[in-house]
Amino acid sequence: MLNSKFWYKGLLLLSTAGLLAACGNGDNGDTDETATDEDTTEETVDDTNGDNGESAEGNDEDTPEKPEVLTMWVNDEEVQLDAYTEITDRFTEEFDIEVEITPYEMLEQLDGMSLDGPAGQGPDLFFQPHDRMGDIHLQGLALDLDLTDDQLDRLGEYNEEAVLSFSYEGEQYGIPAVVETYALFINTDIVPEAPETMDELMDIAREETTGDQYGFMMDAANLYFTYPFITADGGYIFAQDEDGVYDTSDIGLNTPEAVESVETIQSWFDEGLMPSGTDLEVANSLFLDGNVGMIVNGPWAISEYREALGDSLQVAELPTQNDEPLNSFSGNKGWLVNYYTENDYWATELALFITNEESSQTYFEMAGELPAHTAVDIDDEFLAPIFAQTQNAHPMPNIPEMSQVWEPMGDALNFVQQGEDVQGVLDEAVQQIESEISMMGQ
Repeated sequence: MLNSKFWYKGLLLLSTAGLLAACGNGDNGDTDETATDEDTTEETVDDTNGDNGESAEGNDEDTPEKPEVLTMWVNDEEVQLDAYTEITDRFTEEFDIEVEITPYEMLEQLDGMSLDGPAGQGPDLFFQPHDRMGDIHLQGLALDLDLTDDQLDRLGEYNEEAVLSFSYEGEQYGIPAVVETYALFINTDIVPEAPETMDELMDIAREETTGDQYGFMMDAANLYFTYPFITADGGYIFAQDEDGVYDTSDIGLNTPEAVESVETIQSWFDEGLMPSGTDLEVANSLFLDGNVGMIVNGPWAISEYREALGDSLQVAELPTQNDEPLNSFSGNKGWLVNYYTENDYWATELALFITNEESSQTYFEMAGELPAHTAVDIDDEFLAPIFAQTQNAHPMPNIPEMSQVWEPMGDALNFVQQGEDVQGVLDEAVQQIESEISMMGQ
């Protein structure tokens, strides 16, 4: 993801006439200059309210007129509705703009937006997972954000990869709210100390695999979980250019680097460290029964694991390989501005307000989801390591072509467990992916 990071940092650092600029010293979000564009309603602001640049109102001349009401669709879960009610009440108190919240199941919102948006009945903000950005872009439902200097400055405090996950073809469409990834769960009765490196992890796996007990297990036939191990030595799914745009004609799942990594995964089965056919259900059941020392899983498993293992449960970041962190896959959710809104500036301000440090702290404490804002204090022994892992997570590609990758790679990883030639099965998987993508007409 180095190219993506270059684009993001360049966006925050470069200042060019006629283009968006950023002043990213990160101290307080105040700026000395104000940029205006007489041909649009998008105008920038030159000062902020608050001590750390978490809200911006600017002066009356440079800020678009406030609407009386902003509307947002919030995922229909009670804890999320309660959290955003409390957060938006603070927005109303600060800016004197009412916020109307409509409960709306997240995965049904796109269907609603496709009907209500063009009719002028959609909300100012709606909430979506980042991997739907391709469909959102193709349907023209979200506005590409014309962010001001101050807004860019504030956005610089968010998880960099999460921000990029809401860009598409070089345009920024959304403000990330929450992030999710997986980590290493440990039964300390078997593994008293978390491994720091993959070499240490594999040594423990070999030492603790005996009889019905396994030192390390995971869903090794699932690209979602195997991504950090496949990419550790240079494998990749789709190449990206300096703007973070994916090149679907360049697939890196059968390169020499990817083959070497998958051969390592195959060795886990050749050595008997995992039985062939192991999936998450099998690995999870054995871990709950106290027969696995380490397992890769996500925060959704914490409650069940705590009940089963009690004080013997520990969570750690994924270990390093060759002195570099393993990059897990992340799934992010965030706020998008309705393409048809008449309140694009203030809708963007609302999105930034409800995801700023204070709001994200409130949301985490009430709803329990990890924030995209990096300054939030995660005072939880199980979630804190997962939050740390999100800083080294790569978002799942947000393009429609990614849907053609999962099944061929799942099949390939299953064949790998059965001892088939790694280069051959990966070549076949990539050929199938290329064929399926070509039939999409892209």
